Amino acid sequence: MPKKASLPCVGDLRTHRSVRATALATACVAALATACVTNPATGGSMLSLVSESQEIQMGREAATQIDATIGLYDDPALQAYVFGVGGRLAASSERPHLPWTFKIVDDPQVNAFALPGGFLYVTRAILAYFNSEAELASVLGHEIGHVTARHTVQQISRQQLFGLGLGVGSIFVDEIRQFGDVIGSGLGLLFLKYSRDDERQADDLGLRYMRRESYAVEAMVDMFTLLEQKAEVEGASALPTWASTHPSPADRRERTLAAIAESPSAPDAVFGRDRYLERIDGMIFSNPREGYFEGSLFLHPELEFQIEFPVGWRTQNTRSSVFGASPNQEAVIQLSLAEGRSPERALRDFLAGEGIRGGDVSRTTINGLAAVAAEFGASTQQGALRGLAVFLSHGGRLYRLLGYASAGQFRSFESTIERSFSTFDGLTDPRVLAVQPARVKLVTVDRAMPIGEVGRQHTASVDAATLALLNGLAPGQRIPAGTSVKVVIGGELPRR
Repeated sequence: MPKKASLPCVGDLRTHRSVRATALATACVAALATACVTNPATGGSMLSLVSESQEIQMGREAATQIDATIGLYDDPALQAYVFGVGGRLAASSERPHLPWTFKIVDDPQVNAFALPGGFLYVTRAILAYFNSEAELASVLGHEIGHVTARHTVQQISRQQLFGLGLGVGSIFVDEIRQFGDVIGSGLGLLFLKYSRDDERQADDLGLRYMRRESYAVEAMVDMFTLLEQKAEVEGASALPTWASTHPSPADRRERTLAAIAESPSAPDAVFGRDRYLERIDGMIFSNPREGYFEGSLFLHPELEFQIEFPVGWRTQNTRSSVFGASPNQEAVIQLSLAEGRSPERALRDFLAGEGIRGGDVSRTTINGLAAVAAEFGASTQQGALRGLAVFLSHGGRLYRLLGYASAGQFRSFESTIERSFSTFDGLTDPRVLAVQPARVKLVTVDRAMPIGEVGRQHTASVDAATLALLNGLAPGQRIPAGTSVKVVIGGELPRR
């Protein structure tokens, strides 16, 4: 997506010599003038070619897909708690009438995101790192700010005005994503990036909503400190999407500190540490039953299968698929569940998809499992692709394996893709099949000690550095007796 330009609602357009160009310029001025509206959160003018009803509908459609593809965390009490905190903040915003929803997605990545129209999500993982209700409120307030300021709507409007579309980097997540002139339904909304100004504005609005609900705004500083420390320990990839591509957590922390210095929280402002920690006691921290990697080998205890990805490829496991990309991201292998009554029918449906050109279908076996395969071509916004599709049945489920690259490079990756596909097999190791989730456990320190000693005392399954991050502590910092802290227990992986 091109860098966002400063776009006035009505501005001077250079006069062109041709009559056609003049007419186009006049039409653009008219479009900009009619699209000039008042931003509900800031009071300033903004470009909007999307009505509020359209905004809500887009968000609702996307939320339906996210609920189905990413999935919600199965804890009704915790879901209700997050909804309550977010609902109070949203009720004090400039758009309380939106159909606000606040949900926890069962995702291991530390993240939070907002869809237009008031549909907000936090991941299970990010909740484990918060240490107070006010920290949760700081992230929810930030995401509410993106919605009240209509940041996504402004980006959609700019793209519609200039005919840019919503190109995405990966085409096979839910078949081939298709987008309309304004925006397509579903997960494409997550690929829109906010500008630095949008992020700063969302921070300011988040502080506003926290103050209105009497939360301690200093918790936003704690949240930025957490993100900065997590990035230092785990690398930039540990940052949430909304924190990774814009102002750094350190910059945002300093800016927030300056704003708080001008207007600090009231002495009775709410942190809500104890009640928050009690809510997350027992929640899943990591769940190897949903699949994990041992080097390049991917094991899925719940679905009882395994597959080997090429050595050196970058891999990732999500709820809807597991995939790997070659070091230079020239080729991709993706495995996901498929729909259909049989592998043959599922493959035919795939090859009949829009933009896909299918080759001859062949029947084969992979480690005793009947499978069907075909080469395919596809036209995308990134150019022509060529790939191999394999569908097979295992354990009463259909699986789809896709390996693809640009049309000119596919043959150089073909044998690598085929070797990876040939490693798909049932998982029978009883030690792997028996693994259980790791959970957050709230414990009380009986005497002053560093967090590493607490971990050893309670047989924590993560290291001292991770426990320090989880509790917002400096490495080696001593914890006073009587303090409640989080440890992580269980989830140990078998040694193979």
